[in-house]
Amino acid sequence: MSINLRTSIASVGPLIPFIRDDLGLSNGLAGFLTTLPLLTFATFSLFAPAIGRKMGMGRAVFLGVLLLTIGVILRVLGGIELLLVGTALTGIGIVIANVLVIPLIKVRLPHKIGLMTALLATMMSLFAAIAAGFSVPIAEDLGFGWRGSLASWAMFMVLALLVWIPQLKRPKAGMHIGGEKAKNVWKSKLAWQVTLFMGCQSVMYFTLTAWLPDMLVSRSWSPVEAGAVSSIMQLVSLIGSYFAPSILIKLKQQSGVILIVGIGYIIGFLGLFIESEWVTYSSLTLIGLGMGASLSIAYTLISLRTAEDQTTAKLSAMVQSSGYYLAALGPMLFGVSLDLFGSWNILIWFLILFSVLFTGFGMAAGRDMKI
Repeated sequence: MSINLRTSIASVGPLIPFIRDDLGLSNGLAGFLTTLPLLTFATFSLFAPAIGRKMGMGRAVFLGVLLLTIGVILRVLGGIELLLVGTALTGIGIVIANVLVIPLIKVRLPHKIGLMTALLATMMSLFAAIAAGFSVPIAEDLGFGWRGSLASWAMFMVLALLVWIPQLKRPKAGMHIGGEKAKNVWKSKLAWQVTLFMGCQSVMYFTLTAWLPDMLVSRSWSPVEAGAVSSIMQLVSLIGSYFAPSILIKLKQQSGVILIVGIGYIIGFLGLFIESEWVTYSSLTLIGLGMGASLSIAYTLISLRTAEDQTTAKLSAMVQSSGYYLAALGPMLFGVSLDLFGSWNILIWFLILFSVLFTGFGMAAGRDMKI
């Protein structure tokens, strides 16, 4: 399931120039294509725990990827209207699966939280990298166009649904009813710190994923080269996403690791001011390591900062709702600023600002506390 939770978003960024030219979109509306799934993430994540309780989390995850598959196909069948409707549906599907797979791991594999969270984040990052790197070659070299390229990722979603069928026959997996009552995460300072940490991480990830290829094209890179560099950055992120959870669960506090990741982000983004090929590769390598680690850290903190299954599910929903509302601002705001000012340096300063906020909220959320 996890291999499908980023491909429908990561595949769009490298294809934005093609979609924009074909449909006559402004930069602001093109940025909105990446923002729209985040808005649906933010809104529908609040309903995911209730869906999980009603259906069972295993069945609800299946429903999420089914909706994602329908959205991926729908968005390439017509003009701007169907593109937006299909894109919104992909966001709804992703967030149902994304919110519930974390507490599902805690319920069914409580002694494997580190390993399974690492695999979840790593496979998401791996296939995001594959989608970013292959979207343009599929569109151009194979002659599928941007529509065929976006639709091609549905085959992995169908495969995931087939593989998940045995989970539908298992006993209903829901949050434990007995034991302590779930905490009110919305009134918890610690919950808000975890949420804002996730929000800053998401702002950086989705803004850079959406606009990095276009920025590199503006620096005379070819679309294929720009997509390949984005793919390499995502591949490097696998190192951080895989190893971070196993390190974190062994530490009493996670603040030190988060500080190191935050410093790496700032150095990496500063390097993007220098229009040199090797500096760009080096900077994106550092940023990629941070992106992989920070996603895994955010998911791991959801489990580490909660005691009860219901609280874990509610914190997961809160983190992905409020966090993605923040993330939704990134791609669209930068697209509008690009229309207004025509400067790519604004993107870099924007990302540096959120690196600082990421570090501050993360160090607070990394303390050894429970909600």
